[in-house]
Amino acid sequence: MRILLLGDLLGRSGREAALKHIPELRAALKLDFVAVNAENASHGFGLGPDMAQALFAAGADVITLGNHAWDRREIIPYIASEKRLIRPINFPPGTPGAGACLATLPDGRKVLVAQAMGRLYMEAMDCPFRGIDELLTRHKLGITAHAILIDIHAEATSEKMAFGHAFDGRVTAVTGTHTHIPTADHQILPGGTGFATDLGMCGDYDSIIGMQKAPALNRFIRKMPGEKLSPAEGPATLCGAFVETDDATGLAKRIEPVRLGGRLALAMPSA
Repeated sequence: MRILLLGDLLGRSGREAALKHIPELRAALKLDFVAVNAENASHGFGLGPDMAQALFAAGADVITLGNHAWDRREIIPYIASEKRLIRPINFPPGTPGAGACLATLPDGRKVLVAQAMGRLYMEAMDCPFRGIDELLTRHKLGITAHAILIDIHAEATSEKMAFGHAFDGRVTAVTGTHTHIPTADHQILPGGTGFATDLGMCGDYDSIIGMQKAPALNRFIRKMPGEKLSPAEGPATLCGAFVETDDATGLAKRIEPVRLGGRLALAMPSA
């Protein structure tokens, strides 16, 4: 199975890059499945239902959110009815939506996508390790799912790496989102799980993690609240990872960075 995982879409620039390139990459890389983190797609904060629908129409199979899940209030009734849109699994019981989606491909193969949110330097949450572990008591790689993909939405690199090792051999891939900077540690862990600490953002890298530079700089230099942060709107780099699975086991055969357009150096897996 050939899979594309895209990091946080940031504002209009990131959305437009995803809408343009997902169909092209599905064809060029012969992709079977695409998952996208879109919690920053609406002006940098949240996701609108119309934007989610456009991403699904462009070829995204599942969309994940994160700590900005509820910044657009209209997403709440939408997530209750759209199973392909998921939020962190370790939100408290009773939170709208679900933390995982079992998607069925046209050929009948099944892909489980789940998201957890870290707790270091983040909001107080239920344990992300326990949430995913409980999910994996009900879903087994190679039995109920041909691939299992985990999005760990977290601030600390140590927590993300711990997450990868905690579930190594039980899932196809663990990839991080949230920090908006792509890491260079794409690897197959000893148990066969593909891992990258952070996929990076899909957005304008002539920015401060996707936001216009001047207001963000003022917050650091003057240590005072200033004008509201707004997304940078220059040419976007599409950032993510390509994962190819071993059909016999569902584990990863390879994981490679994907970077396309904008300011960052091109990185494309061979077809």
